[in-house]
Amino acid sequence: MPHDHHDHLSPSGHPYRADDDTPLSYWQTMEIAVRELLVEKNVTTPEEINAQIDKMDARSPAIGAAVVARAWVDPDFKQRLLKDGSAASLEMGFDVGPMHLIAVENTQDTHNIIVCTLCSCYPRNLLGLPPDWYKSRAYRSRTVKEPRKVLSEFGVTLGENVTVRVHDSTADMRYVVLPARPKDTDGLSEAELASLVTRDSMIGTGVARNPST
Repeated sequence: MPHDHHDHLSPSGHPYRADDDTPLSYWQTMEIAVRELLVEKNVTTPEEINAQIDKMDARSPAIGAAVVARAWVDPDFKQRLLKDGSAASLEMGFDVGPMHLIAVENTQDTHNIIVCTLCSCYPRNLLGLPPDWYKSRAYRSRTVKEPRKVLSEFGVTLGENVTVRVHDSTADMRYVVLPARPKDTDGLSEAELASLVTRDSMIGTGVARNPST
């Protein structure tokens, strides 16, 4: 009997099995079941689901970089960001949704690093999809136990006088690091400053780029 590729797809057009033909996990199966029920009950449509997926996939660290650059050039905005990250981001048109976003600032004597010890909670609305290493068990456990060693493996070496603070994200509370502004950037525009902000610097496993590199 001919085997149609579409036999692998659910009614909303999504695969029932992973791309590598491995069985779906319990949670993947549950996600499909709930999604198909919502479509069946006319709560949503496959097109709306796909549009939302495309919207999420389009998010990138450039959004967070724009927020950081604004904080670097606008002291009042910086204070609002540190007071309420969600509200400050919304000022720039970036809605982080119902989660509570907390911005933590790196200074000469404090370095912040973000982790989610339980799973992979991450400020996706600002930074896009999390890197694979962020979701790994090794990063999630070692960052709490030996943050300085983890940072050194990312190329971030800190003096003993620098306090390292580890922030554990949750399902309803996410963190983003406000990295230190690089030296010799006084003449740069906000857009040029944003280009110096890396994804890792907003997680805390990196620092902002030096404009001369």
